[in-house]
Amino acid sequence: MADVVQFKLERMLNELDDLERRGLFSRREIAEIVKQRRKFEYRLKRPSPLKQDFLAYIDYEKQLDALRRLRKKSVLRKSGGKKSKKSVSDYAGVSRILDIYRLATNRFKGDIQLWFQYLEYCRARGHGRMKKALAQLVRFHPKVPGVWIYAAAWEFDNNLNVAAARALMQNGLRACPTAEDLWVEYLRMELTYLNKLKARKVALGEDEGDLARDHTNADEKQWRDENKELFMALNESGDADKRSGLQDGESEGKVDVFREHGLNILQTVYSGAIEALPTSFSVRTRFLEILEATDLAHSEDMREKILNDMKRDFSKEPLYWDWLARVEIADLKGINEKQLSKAVQVYEEGMKFVPSALMVELYVKFLMDAISDEDRGGKAAMHFTFHGHRTELVSHLQMVFEKAESLGCITEDLACQYVSFLLQLGKGDEAKMLIEKLCSGEFSEAVRLWTLRLSIEMRCIQTKSLSPSKADVLYIFELLRSILMKVRVSEAENLWIMGLKYFANQRKHFDKLVETSLLLLAKDGGSYNGFSLSSTIVNYILQRDGVESAREMYKRFLALPHPGLAIYRNCIELELNLASTGEKTGLPKARKLYESALATYDEDASLWQDYHSMEVKMGTSETAAAVHWRARKALKNNISLLPSANL
Repeated sequence: MADVVQFKLERMLNELDDLERRGLFSRREIAEIVKQRRKFEYRLKRPSPLKQDFLAYIDYEKQLDALRRLRKKSVLRKSGGKKSKKSVSDYAGVSRILDIYRLATNRFKGDIQLWFQYLEYCRARGHGRMKKALAQLVRFHPKVPGVWIYAAAWEFDNNLNVAAARALMQNGLRACPTAEDLWVEYLRMELTYLNKLKARKVALGEDEGDLARDHTNADEKQWRDENKELFMALNESGDADKRSGLQDGESEGKVDVFREHGLNILQTVYSGAIEALPTSFSVRTRFLEILEATDLAHSEDMREKILNDMKRDFSKEPLYWDWLARVEIADLKGINEKQLSKAVQVYEEGMKFVPSALMVELYVKFLMDAISDEDRGGKAAMHFTFHGHRTELVSHLQMVFEKAESLGCITEDLACQYVSFLLQLGKGDEAKMLIEKLCSGEFSEAVRLWTLRLSIEMRCIQTKSLSPSKADVLYIFELLRSILMKVRVSEAENLWIMGLKYFANQRKHFDKLVETSLLLLAKDGGSYNGFSLSSTIVNYILQRDGVESAREMYKRFLALPHPGLAIYRNCIELELNLASTGEKTGLPKARKLYESALATYDEDASLWQDYHSMEVKMGTSETAAAVHWRARKALKNNISLLPSANL
């Protein structure tokens, strides 16, 4: 290994001598360069070099080459701008970086990111190795669509070789026929090439215009026509106007070959893409976007064909109807009444084809977006024509909710939106009746809906009087307990927090909630991490009744069959906080809690780490060493996770 490294360093002598002779680096700096390169070369000659070793070497050489270029410019300025011939040091840095990239890609052939870094450096330096590297990448990764696109783009943009780019894209489509990006980029490339041919004809005076569609706003065009005198032509003359008029007359009867050929290309690529990807909705929308951005012959007929194919294949997909409705409007901001009517008609047709919950959700989201834009001061229309009648968005949204409920397409999320919408309209009684009906029916175990119902009931009681009556408190408690007994503790986090907060000052009902939690935790068990009901209750009692009551409570929870690791951690934190304030029994109780937790969770490395850390900070060296020895014995496969014993 040393011989190979020494041989490589000796091959750098000409470059290093040239750097010193030209005054770019001093002898001391060159010695440091040799030292660093020797270190990197030894790393690369290890039996299993890491990717980071190659990248670090490349980064060092890039910085060194950048410094060389800066010093070369400085020397050039001092010499009065007299340029010197390029020497070996001007090429050696780039060549070495490319060699390191080549070694790295040979070692890590499957790393796509490394390959692209290599290619980008070749392209930035304009090096001839780019073509060879691209061929290797295509050979090693023929199933990666981005590789074919990158290679074709390089041939098309840099080499101006359209035939090679087309061959690469077609080979890529054979290797990856289900890649959407390949189909779309192939179409873009063909249309771009056609547009370049069109532009050349225009430059030669043989044609006019291009394939790009003019997206100028109609109002802007009208303003320009009304203010023609503000725009003065550079070659304004009567003869030119006459010639242009004659050319226009001739071009009217002449078939635009480029527009016709562009349409043929789009039809061919579209049919191939549909055959390869019959279930892809996004590829058709992307083709439609390209069609609308280009000016092709019979583009409206082609657009109708794509839309008809989409309706035939995706009429049972709610996302298709949502997309089709939003196509009718460019943006919710500034939507007019006619556009809104068309969009609503599309959604209504979609509801007939796909009466599903997702269809209703998309419909509701569209209407709510339009309403919220109006609330923010937007220009969206708030009325539209529906079945020959002028209808408001708000009333129509309520009708959609009612229709979804009658069709049985309502979900928990939609039900919450429906109730919240009625509350925003000020229909509190109607919202209360609806949520009672839903909670007693198919959503009897829907936690979010019950949370909303309880918040509505609590708000209604507060509006009646500041201090709720015993009957009202009992009613809320029974409602809360009825849903808590139906669902698991882990699913009802918000309900438990709401109930504990509401009944914190109602000792009788709070104690009943505690008893309910003991019953449910005995059945379901505590949590390993995340939300811990037992920890939350202990913290509430600690704040209200003090330390001793909290200790009594956590002892009851720890006596359950499966209390969970979270309650152990919470109790340990409580005792350690007390020990840090000088409470003498805090540390022994924390040790006892750790021992109880490790009796069940002895394979938890983080628990051993916390135990060892506590002994290091608050115990003695003997107790810390004893914990460390026990941890090593228990964690045979995770010894690396343990702290060192000399901490």
